[in-house]
Amino acid sequence: MRSPIVKSLYVTNPFSRFCLPISIPSFSALNSATTSFNPCCSESFCSHAHQLFDELPQRDIPSLTSLLTSYVRGHRHSDAWSLFRQMHRSCSPLTAHTLTAALAACSALPTSDYGQQVHGLIIKTGTYSGIVTKTAILDMYSKCGLLDHSVKVFEEMELKDVVAWNALLSSFLREGLAGKALNVFEEMKREKVEYSEFTLCSVLKACAALKDFQLGKQVHGMVVVMDRDMLVLGTSLVDFYSSVGCISEAMKVYTSLNCTKDDIMLNSLISGCVVNKKYEEAFSLMSKMRPNAIALTSALAACSENSDLWIGKQIHCALVRHGMASNTQLCNTLLDMYAKCGKISNARIVFDEMRHRDVVSWSSMIQAYGSHGDGLKAFELFKMMVDGKTGVLPNSVTFLSVLSACGHSGLVEQGQECFYLAKERYSSYLGPEHYACFIDILGRAGKIEEVWSVFHDMEMCGVKITSKLWAALLNACSHNQDVSRGEFAAKRLLRLEPNKAGNFVLASNFYASIGKWNSVDELRRIMWEKGLSKEAGNSLVSSSCF
Repeated sequence: MRSPIVKSLYVTNPFSRFCLPISIPSFSALNSATTSFNPCCSESFCSHAHQLFDELPQRDIPSLTSLLTSYVRGHRHSDAWSLFRQMHRSCSPLTAHTLTAALAACSALPTSDYGQQVHGLIIKTGTYSGIVTKTAILDMYSKCGLLDHSVKVFEEMELKDVVAWNALLSSFLREGLAGKALNVFEEMKREKVEYSEFTLCSVLKACAALKDFQLGKQVHGMVVVMDRDMLVLGTSLVDFYSSVGCISEAMKVYTSLNCTKDDIMLNSLISGCVVNKKYEEAFSLMSKMRPNAIALTSALAACSENSDLWIGKQIHCALVRHGMASNTQLCNTLLDMYAKCGKISNARIVFDEMRHRDVVSWSSMIQAYGSHGDGLKAFELFKMMVDGKTGVLPNSVTFLSVLSACGHSGLVEQGQECFYLAKERYSSYLGPEHYACFIDILGRAGKIEEVWSVFHDMEMCGVKITSKLWAALLNACSHNQDVSRGEFAAKRLLRLEPNKAGNFVLASNFYASIGKWNSVDELRRIMWEKGLSKEAGNSLVSSSCF
């Protein structure tokens, strides 16, 4: 007699229809067979798989590792962590594959504490020697924002394959350090490491970030000479040429490909044309294909970046004409485009007419009101979201948008209500940026003692103290003439980021506010010696917006 869960899987899963009618002498056979579960990682399937495992009287580590991997691939990282803890508590010997899967889950969890625990366990159990495990640790620290830890792990590796080098490249790119990523590439040349397609894609991203046309052209030449997979690298080349303003070269790459050209490459080319204001070329490309959500989303995002309202409206017409007005992701991007082009009323119309609003929809509309200086409407919308009737829960971006809106509008009480609500119900969402924003609100309101109370509370919670936090504390001290603690914050800020001009300007303003002109002169001298200068802001307004 089959149990209800087995019957359910028998009906819904083709694998079950194959294996369950067969006489299986032991559960271990079924456990081994579950390795084929991995490719299918939908939420409902993971749930069925977990229930099936719960009914098995004997569960071994390989089969549980298979389930753990399924959770990771299905982005159910909290469930993956819970399962891993159960496996560890059972005192069963964990394999390198199990620990690697756990590290992948830790990469997406709120703090790095989880990953550090697994790292310690790996060292303790003696599974640290493998290159795959070490690369997974490197990648975990990178995704948790701990670049120094990633570099240390890499330097301690005796053997380094191309995957490890690629992980280091990605670590620097993830932190926006394109120059250091290229230094890694140069070191790979010296070490005679054979490049993979991923290596070249990463280098092209770095070239795009630095607008390094010459090096990008050299990489293009390497791709051709080495006869690499152009289906993989074609999109990266299109992105690179688009980013440096060479749309003609991007078009040449696209038209010269003999391999099958996928929608991803075409979408990238369309987006590049819009970013570079080559609208005729963009529309010509779109006319050769049925517009898809990705292409239109890319084009709308480019319009947002360039504040190009006219072309954004044309895309709005296209998505309505092709019946894509119900696409939530597309509507979210459309809303953002109108907001960034100054049309907040149009953004609200898009928001109100959406059939399905997700957390991105709510957060985008709240952020739109905040950026337009209407913090009260942003807060009212937030209250509407969390009243329980919408069925949508806020996330870290939502709270940051509300706090930012309250800060720009001077809404102290509303900012306090938002922050303490997040702390009470959603504490895992509060990161350094939320604390920095809230400290700024309190500092501008003259609540300097509450500022330091929040700071000490943050330290007790184990929140990472970033340069933005020290900058917010310094700014609060500057507003409130808090001399001793302000000097402490200034020293910590300049020690953490000694080569950022904005930090010196902020510290200089603080010392000027308390009348310490010798310190102001000293900071300006250091800036001059280091060749640091604060970039002036600039604005660009398109006449077609009116």
